Amino acid sequence: MALTETRTPGTPVPELSDHTTPAPKPWGPRLWAVLFVAGLAMFLDALDVSMVGVALPSIGAELGLETTSLQWIVNGYILGYGGLLLLGGRMADLLGRRPVFLTALVVFGAASLVGGLVDNEALLIASRVVKGIAAAFTAPAALSIITTTFSEGHDRNKALSVFTVFGATGYASGLIASGALTSIDWRLTFFAPVAVVILVTIAAFIVVPRTSRPAGGHIDFAGAITLTGGMLAAVYTIVTVPETGFTPLATTAAVGAAVLLGAFLVLENRVREPLVRLGIFRVRSIVRANLAALAIFGSYISFQTIVTLYLQNTLQWEPIQMALALAPAGIIVAILSPLAGRFIDRFGTTPMIVTSMAAFVLGYLWFILRGDSAEPSYLTDYLPAFALLGLGFALGFSSVMVQATEGIADDEQGLASGLVQTSGQIGGAIVLAVVTALISGGAATSIAQYQPGLYMVTAVAVAGLIASATALLGRRPALAPAR
Repeated sequence: MALTETRTPGTPVPELSDHTTPAPKPWGPRLWAVLFVAGLAMFLDALDVSMVGVALPSIGAELGLETTSLQWIVNGYILGYGGLLLLGGRMADLLGRRPVFLTALVVFGAASLVGGLVDNEALLIASRVVKGIAAAFTAPAALSIITTTFSEGHDRNKALSVFTVFGATGYASGLIASGALTSIDWRLTFFAPVAVVILVTIAAFIVVPRTSRPAGGHIDFAGAITLTGGMLAAVYTIVTVPETGFTPLATTAAVGAAVLLGAFLVLENRVREPLVRLGIFRVRSIVRANLAALAIFGSYISFQTIVTLYLQNTLQWEPIQMALALAPAGIIVAILSPLAGRFIDRFGTTPMIVTSMAAFVLGYLWFILRGDSAEPSYLTDYLPAFALLGLGFALGFSSVMVQATEGIADDEQGLASGLVQTSGQIGGAIVLAVVTALISGGAATSIAQYQPGLYMVTAVAVAGLIASATALLGRRPALAPAR
């Protein structure tokens, strides 16, 4: 088996060659059924995110919410999701993927139903937090179901590329459905996912196999609490300080974030079965995959929020117009993602991720340079940017997931899956908090108010491109591509 580097003492897992793949074997109905159910969970998550994104201006108008409050509808979900993904992944490893997956689906559906019924800002945000927490258990369970069902190499690459198609389809479907539903009532965007939850739960109950003997062991609740609390405090600080300065509450939050995150690192080095085995970060390919996930989701979630507010509030587009404008990105992902597995087999993950990040950078730059036209044309000013972002997701998502989980033992697949998804969600929360602070300050009458946020989004993507491209520097031709 070819290695990309010499293994040093203490390194937990060697970096495997992108080209070390078993001979392809035909998939039977059972494998396709398992992939379909896991993919539906990805579909549900993407559907929910895109639907709520389109509905934000309508929610703000009815409930009288400012931009800083609206971003908590997004960030409440992201923080519940990102803060507990590692716990969700670990519980899937220890307690069994099937029971964790089914229980979390039910909670997700209930929280979505409650969110559509409330009129209070705090209750709406709370429902989003609970929904994010539920997704923190469904997402790593679904991904680890795939990574433990399909053998590493060609089969897993193919399965993850199909998995991405479900996400892209959910995203595009959510945009279009939300545009239509929001025109009637934004609450329908909260009720619609409940029907999908029912379908996924029934299918999962039938298809997902029972684990004969869960791994068992200790669950690091202290690590989960300190990580989630630290991230919540950090994002609250980032959101509030630009507006209010270091008030006593903001100062307390800042200090609390530092203390809790520091405590998390200390705990993980001392407990017998940590939430995050820190030694996993000795594998450079895993570090790069997590940085790429942070850059992709951190930049795109913020970009979508900016575009949603700009097109609907500033240009006065109808929700369905905005939804259809963004839909090509999801369609491109759905078309190209089935080919991602072949590209990974042929070129390796690192070139794919570098190309992906370059596409994101070019897409954001295009929107910055052309989006402020006096009379913007969708075909020449907006569509090329959205198409580049779709290309970036199509090439990058599967590649990041493969790179983040390859070479990891089955009993840590939940950890590896949760870790890379945590990086994406926490990156999304932090970047969105910074971008919201940069673009807040009254009603926007032009794109100029959004420019600082767009520059921030582009800078994050550039940083991701640089971090991914470092793997290509000094690579020895005799060895397989470093990932």
